[in-house]
Amino acid sequence: MNGGEIIAQVLRNHGVKILFTLCGGHISPIFVGAEKLGIKVIDTRNEATAVFAADGIGRLTGKPGVVAVTAGPGLTNTVTAIKNAQMAQSPLILLGGAAATMLKGRGALQDIDQLSIMKPIVKWAVSIKKVKEIGPTLERAFQVAQEGVPGPVFIECPIDTLYPEEMVKEWYGTKSSKSSKSLKDKVIQWYIQRHASKLFKDSEKTVFNSNPPKPTFPNYKTTDLDKAMNMIKKAKRPLMILGSGAMLQPEKSDRLAASLDNLGIPLYLSGTGRGLLGRNGMLHIRHKRKEAIKEADLIILAGVPNDFRLDYGNHIGGRKFISINRSKTDLFLNKKPSLPIQGDPCDFLIELASKTKVNPQEWLAHLLERDEKRDIEIKSQSNEKTEGLNPVQLLSELEILLDDNTVLVADGGDFVATASYVLKARQPLSWLDPGAYGTLGVGAGFAMAAALVYPDRPIWILYGDGSAGYSLMEFDTFQRHGLGITALIGNDACWTQIARDQVEFLGSDCAVMLETSDYDKIPYAFGAKGERVESIDAFVKSVQKAKDCNLQGKAFLINDVIGKTDFRKGSISV
Repeated sequence: MNGGEIIAQVLRNHGVKILFTLCGGHISPIFVGAEKLGIKVIDTRNEATAVFAADGIGRLTGKPGVVAVTAGPGLTNTVTAIKNAQMAQSPLILLGGAAATMLKGRGALQDIDQLSIMKPIVKWAVSIKKVKEIGPTLERAFQVAQEGVPGPVFIECPIDTLYPEEMVKEWYGTKSSKSSKSLKDKVIQWYIQRHASKLFKDSEKTVFNSNPPKPTFPNYKTTDLDKAMNMIKKAKRPLMILGSGAMLQPEKSDRLAASLDNLGIPLYLSGTGRGLLGRNGMLHIRHKRKEAIKEADLIILAGVPNDFRLDYGNHIGGRKFISINRSKTDLFLNKKPSLPIQGDPCDFLIELASKTKVNPQEWLAHLLERDEKRDIEIKSQSNEKTEGLNPVQLLSELEILLDDNTVLVADGGDFVATASYVLKARQPLSWLDPGAYGTLGVGAGFAMAAALVYPDRPIWILYGDGSAGYSLMEFDTFQRHGLGITALIGNDACWTQIARDQVEFLGSDCAVMLETSDYDKIPYAFGAKGERVESIDAFVKSVQKAKDCNLQGKAFLINDVIGKTDFRKGSISV
């Protein structure tokens, strides 16, 4: 077996069904070996998209998504996406090509110090030195990516560790029939032969682990559970904020949802937690979170740090709060909890709900009443006249038209933030957004992951016209691999999230203006379809066309020309 085939075998043993890549000569044996073993190879048009797709697999399954990219620029193109996965605590394995072991540091093609670049943004970065190291290294990578706080791992795979031994030795010239005349030539030949022998020594003895061990992570203490129960029983206005850190075991999402319903505490959902209680969960509060926090007498942060989203803990102020998190750093970020619990939030809440039940009816009714008032305000704002389509009206219509098993991928600024107020995530793990890093460009990659994990569910990307520029080329990938995905672009010819502040504070629209471009024409270049929409009636018809197109395994793009509103006036873009 060559090195690429060894990697493929380990991937299959770990249940990997999909490998994302953008081809390169350094890494060809990896994806060719994967294809031979029945692993689906999805080749993208940008390395960042490939990583975003692997990130999406990690979020939706809890198992590491795997991506292979070529050396040098192929690897550096992944940096933003890898950092995004790190901050989102997403398990991921990045296989990167590299110059031959003998040529490192000698000016070989695309030879750079890759480990120094990757070490600060991954849990573990390692370079393969010998073929026999490939199996054990990759086995360890699966453990590291999933244990404790999940995250990305980088394995550097030099080209001479991946190709067949005979071919590599031929590259090195170890089989040259010409006898060297000078002592220098003989020494060089001896050195090359010695290096090649070490490179492949015992490579045939690779042992594959067919039963990989389960990853471990911090476990909460029984005393923590007792303390939390006592605090909750004393509270009259408890409030929970649940985020992506509580969704690190996706296979338990249904159990978690049932447990939260039994527990009875009103809660806000964020990140991959959106949709956990379904479209109309009675405990799920959607609006006015800051006000609710101020009124609560006990706050529970489940997989949520006190970062900018909670104003660095200032929203909580001096109130009692319980924080549950696998990450010790996130647990104490900016503010010490009244009760810090290092452990998996999902497991803790399931156990807590089996022993505790609260019924704060008056408090819940108050929160739901305020939610209803906000929904009425949103409906009123949807009726305002704008030059283009009113985005609130458009999204309100979409909320009615979307199927109950739709997966929504959020990739944008102002338009997508508006959508988060109007659209309801349908089911657990039916909403994917970048996370704390706020990265634009995740849309196509996340959508690919969702379409591959849920082949029978509608997948919609919500794009701003700015963010769409990062990945519209991936309509080619959608078509080649039969992924029926719909992209909805809110086209207001502006980077509006930035413009809101910049124009008001600096009096200039420099660098924030775009054109009302015909983005809908792009899919036709790849055999997909699209439509420009400038009325609600046309939009409704376009949504149906998209659904019909998706059922045929074809992608569709709806280019909605929208107007400006004050819906998010006062929002801050930094």
